[in-house]
Amino acid sequence: MRLEQLQAFLAIADTGSFQQAARKCGVTQSTISRQIQALEADLGVALFHRNAATTLTLGGDRFLPRVRKICQEWRTATEELADLVAGKQPELCVAAIHSICSHFLPPVLQQFCRDYPDVQLRVTSLGSDRALKVLKDGMVDLAIVMNNRFLTASSEMVVQVLYDEPIEVLMAATHPLTAYEWIPWAELTCYPQVVFKDGYGMQRLVQDRFDREGAILQAVVEVNTLDAFRGVVRQGDMVALLPQSALIEARNDPTLAVRVLGNGRNDLTRRVVMVTTQDRLKIPPIRRFWDLVQASIPVPEKIETSA
Repeated sequence: MRLEQLQAFLAIADTGSFQQAARKCGVTQSTISRQIQALEADLGVALFHRNAATTLTLGGDRFLPRVRKICQEWRTATEELADLVAGKQPELCVAAIHSICSHFLPPVLQQFCRDYPDVQLRVTSLGSDRALKVLKDGMVDLAIVMNNRFLTASSEMVVQVLYDEPIEVLMAATHPLTAYEWIPWAELTCYPQVVFKDGYGMQRLVQDRFDREGAILQAVVEVNTLDAFRGVVRQGDMVALLPQSALIEARNDPTLAVRVLGNGRNDLTRRVVMVTTQDRLKIPPIRRFWDLVQASIPVPEKIETSA
């Protein structure tokens, strides 16, 4: 049973004529006759009385409402797909890490809404691992995250590197480590740490680095917002390792201090990437958002970092 056979059946039922049905379907009358004969053979029942007037048999009458529903569903499906390819989608969903949402995305969102006023834009702030999972599950169209090659290695994924940025140390303005311009790892590992919750790429990055240093990460508090990091750190001797873009507000807070890691160089960085799938990138609104992000997000050197 094929769709064109059902369409031929519906055309005959609507016009009452094989000849008119052929004209409606844009084929020859012999083609319509062969399609109906094949359909009747598949079903094992005659669908039409072939007299002076073509009328439905009992079987054809029972079959008609089902065929109407099937053909209508097909028309609806093809129209929806055509709208999708043309960019007429009802919404675009984005998952992004906190620092991207806070500082870099607002102008992109404004421009996208001007370009596609009929597309509802939904942005969710998530940790990198969670954002990539919901992308794979089809719950969002695009993710801006810390790179995790284990979660983006599949062939259908498209990964665009946005920038690499240094990881720096956040602490209270009165913390003993403020005596250093560049904080040695041996000194840093002596202090308790505030870290991101499980599922955030930063937690994994920090833990991996402590492991390579042969040091124990004293993770005493887990939080998941930048406000929480600043609030906890300014209270005492705890420190936090955070990306440069997450420390913009902290640099202008007199109760907090930011210092660089290592021995005269940034020796811990994270890579921020934008990820979607091959098929999504062909959809005009998603492609437009993708291009806007690439054009609008600055590299770390351009981030305002006044002390």
